[in-house]
Amino acid sequence: MHDVVGRDQAVAAPRTLWQRLRRPVLMALVPLLILGGAAYYFLNAGRSVSTDNAYVARDKVSISSDVTGRVVAVNVRDSQRVHRGDILYTIDPEPFRIALEQAQANLAGARAQVLALRTNVTGKGADVAGKKEAIGYAEIDLKRQQELMANGFTTRARLEQAEHTLAQARADYDSALASQANAAAAMAGDMKGPVDQHPLVLAAKAAVDKAALDLRRTTVRAPADGLASQTTKVQPGQIVATGIPTMSLLVSNHDWVDANFKETDLDHMRVGQKARVKLDAYPGTPLSGHVESIGGGTGSEFSVLPAQNATGNWVKVVQRVPVRIAIDDHRSLPPIAGLSASVTVDLRSAGK
Repeated sequence: MHDVVGRDQAVAAPRTLWQRLRRPVLMALVPLLILGGAAYYFLNAGRSVSTDNAYVARDKVSISSDVTGRVVAVNVRDSQRVHRGDILYTIDPEPFRIALEQAQANLAGARAQVLALRTNVTGKGADVAGKKEAIGYAEIDLKRQQELMANGFTTRARLEQAEHTLAQARADYDSALASQANAAAAMAGDMKGPVDQHPLVLAAKAAVDKAALDLRRTTVRAPADGLASQTTKVQPGQIVATGIPTMSLLVSNHDWVDANFKETDLDHMRVGQKARVKLDAYPGTPLSGHVESIGGGTGSEFSVLPAQNATGNWVKVVQRVPVRIAIDDHRSLPPIAGLSASVTVDLRSAGK
C-alpha cells in the first residue's frame, strides 16, 4: 500500500520550467532559424561572387643565349633569387675574342685599302693629264705633216703615221679617263672625305661591332629581378645554341591569379572591384587584390579544339571566363606559380 502511494506522489510531482517550455521553444526555434537563414541570404545575395577554380600565375622569361658556344660556368642554382644584370652562366669567350681581333685587323686593312685607292685616284689623274698632252703634241705633228705634204716636202707614209699617232693618243686618253672614273667610283665619289666614312671602312667597323657584341653576349645575364628556375638544364661543357631556352626566370612582384568564373557571375563584375584571395597552401593568410581584367572569351574559345555545338545532341554547359586578379599585398609569401586558390570578388566595391 505504501509503495503505491509513493509512486503516485512521484508521478504527480510538478515539472520544471524548462520541462514545460522545451517543446514550444524547439518548435519555434526551427522556423526562426529558417527565417534567419532566408533573411541573411536575402540581405547578402548578389553582393559577391566566388570561385575555387583559380590558380596563381607569374611572368616567366625563357633564358636563351644569343650566340652558340660551349658553357664554361653556371653561376646560379635552382630557385636562387637573382637581380637584374646578375650573371647566370658564361659561354667560352675565346673563339669570340679571336673573331674580334680578326675583325679589328680587317678594319685596319680596310683603312689601308682606302688610302691606296685615294693614291690610285691621284695617279690616274696624272695619267689623264699626260695622255691629254700627248693628244696636243700629236695634233701639232699632224698639222705640220699636212703642211709639208701640201708643199711636197714629206711622204704619204709619214702623214699617215702622224694620223695614226693622233688616233692612238686619243684612244689612250679615253682609256685613262675610264680608269680615272673607276678609281673615283672605288672611292665612292668622295676623294677628300674622311677615311672612316668610306663604305669599306664602315663595313669593317660594323664587323668589329658585331664581334664585340658577340663577345659580350658570351656572358648571359638576368634580364630582371626574380627567381632562377630549371637551372639544371644547362651544365658546364654543354653546347648551347642561339635561341634555344636553357633556363627560366620567374619575375619578382609580378604575379596574379587567374580565376575562372561562371558566365552567370559576370553580370555585375567590373574591372577595379576588390577581391579576396585565399591560397590553399596558406589558408591562414588571405590576400587582398582587385579585378585587373575580364577575359575577352571563354576558356573553350581559346582551346586547341574549340567546342562544336552545332550537333543534334547539344547540351548546354555553363561556360567559364578567365578573370585576372591582381595581388595588392604579397606579405612575403613564397611566389610559387600554379598554386590553387579561392577568389571572392566584392561586387559592391567601386569598379571602372
